Amino acid sequence: MYKLTGKIQHYSWGGTAYIPALLGIENTAQQPYAEYWMGAHSSNPSIVHLNENKRIALNELIKEDASEWLGETVAQQFGELPYLFKVLDVKDMLSIQVHPSKAGAEKGFVRENEAGIPLNAPYRNYKDDNHKPEVMLALSEFWLLHGFKEKKLLSQTLQQTETFKILLPVFEKEGYYGLYKQVMELPQATVDGMLEPLLRRSEPLYKANQLSKSTPAYWACKTAMLHDGNYTGIDRGIFSIYFFNIVQLHPGQAIFQGAGVPHAYLEGQNIELMSNSDNVLRGGLTTKHIDVPELLKHILFEGIAPQIMNGEKKGAETIYHCPVPDFEVSHIMADKQTTFTHTAFSAEILLVTEGEADMATSLQTLHLKKGESVLVGASETYSISTDTRAMLYKAAVPGTA
Repeated sequence: MYKLTGKIQHYSWGGTAYIPALLGIENTAQQPYAEYWMGAHSSNPSIVHLNENKRIALNELIKEDASEWLGETVAQQFGELPYLFKVLDVKDMLSIQVHPSKAGAEKGFVRENEAGIPLNAPYRNYKDDNHKPEVMLALSEFWLLHGFKEKKLLSQTLQQTETFKILLPVFEKEGYYGLYKQVMELPQATVDGMLEPLLRRSEPLYKANQLSKSTPAYWACKTAMLHDGNYTGIDRGIFSIYFFNIVQLHPGQAIFQGAGVPHAYLEGQNIELMSNSDNVLRGGLTTKHIDVPELLKHILFEGIAPQIMNGEKKGAETIYHCPVPDFEVSHIMADKQTTFTHTAFSAEILLVTEGEADMATSLQTLHLKKGESVLVGASETYSISTDTRAMLYKAAVPGTA
């Protein structure tokens, strides 16, 4: 069991206060602090503190003895830490995106390697050969887009939104694929011509704070306002805002997003746990690379009803089970009366988000403060106790120790 230091990502969409406050960092320059990564992804591995003088990257530590850290089963199945653990602070909307399946990622990665596309090229789609299912757990009120609306709801949206009535026959005849392909391949001038009247009608209500966040118009206008009301070159991601489910999560609620489910984070703070991958295919609300033909190959073209997860409470721990073997996330609430004891199946990473706690094994005790994280190896038994109250979030591989 060792303390671990993650890596900060200063993406432009990030907030300036939440992650610095969590980590105890002064942000006098008001830099965006978008993500805090805890994991072994080769592009930004966390640092493990072996002692006062010796530190090592987590991916290197695991490479030295995967069986010791991951356990024999996980080492044979994955060969690496199978998850990437993050804290996100979403101030501005993230891109419309979808993640490929494992098979799709493997094919795409090989194809782009054979084409000689550098791994860091801005027009590259596949950064690795892994899938990227993910679960997010809300730390605040959180808003996101998640999957296409079910057929009846999407038909109503097209019928009731003047701009989109022209698209209703396309949806009725060609379904989700035909509808989405059409709007994603429209000439930019046509996109501007369709969306400008929609935005101009909604803009006064948005500026007067009269639009609810549960309505597509609110997020469409927020997108447009980022462009200073310039109605040329309008982002076609606005179509997705109307076509997809808008989901509100309260703190402690979670949602899982598997391969092919289109989504976008809109606003709030969350814990995010995903497979150890950085593969993203984008569909709008971004200045980054968009590859429409590749995107269309991987989207799940069906309506879904979002499944909000409240977790399974087991004593001090609430576990959010996910339909993949790569990971599960949980939160642990410790207080004076409660000592949490657990044996890790595989490598676990724990982060303290509130209070302070002591983590003890048979050999050592670590005192953890807010913002500190710790790595626990496979088969290690540990306990968590506190003199006050502490909240921890845990990333783990599902299994039985």
